[in-house]
Amino acid sequence: MRILLAEDDPDLSRQLKASLQDAGYVVDHAPDGEEAHFLGDTEPYDCVILDLGLPKIDGVSVLERWRRDGKATPVLILTARGAWSDKVSGFDAGADDYLTKPFHTEELLARLRALVRRAAGHAQPLLVCGGVRLDPRAARASVNGEPLRLTSLEYRLLHYMMLHQSRVISRTELVEHLYDQDFDRDSNTIEVFMGRLRKKIGTERIETVRGLGYRLKPLHDEVSQI
Repeated sequence: MRILLAEDDPDLSRQLKASLQDAGYVVDHAPDGEEAHFLGDTEPYDCVILDLGLPKIDGVSVLERWRRDGKATPVLILTARGAWSDKVSGFDAGADDYLTKPFHTEELLARLRALVRRAAGHAQPLLVCGGVRLDPRAARASVNGEPLRLTSLEYRLLHYMMLHQSRVISRTELVEHLYDQDFDRDSNTIEVFMGRLRKKIGTERIETVRGLGYRLKPLHDEVSQI
């Protein structure tokens, strides 16, 4: 999952970026509204954490521009302001959720998981595809009840495919959502890790659709049940 963190406080930014990375997210950081708007307008994100009090362009204005341009990415707003009217302005601009500073990082991560899950059309916190199960809360996955030992990138790859199971996902989409903006887009890393993931969850569960991408699906004799 790829996150845009738009926050001007250096200490909070470092803390949040480290916590998000520890939780398995890839994070791009924008220290002001101008850069936040540019990144959100040009890069695909699974969710945005947006401070309302950004310099250059305030967070509400950034969000209004995104929504006016048709950007539907889930947005969690952060605000140090205590007035209820600021929260209303954020929601009216198109925010999906909010947190008032100071907050517990665990709450931010829980709200983030919920936004990403709902945006992908999942109501349950546990992601299931036949015998494959993934719990984003604990960052754990299993196949037919047996725990999977995954590297961080293998986990991110499986998580994204579980969120978008049964849909063909292109290599370009995977690269855009699993790596930050500085990643070498010509790398064959996706193919390498896709091969490793196949070996761990079963080769037949990941279908290669020639010329289009990959699709995660349950085996014919499996029924997804939570």
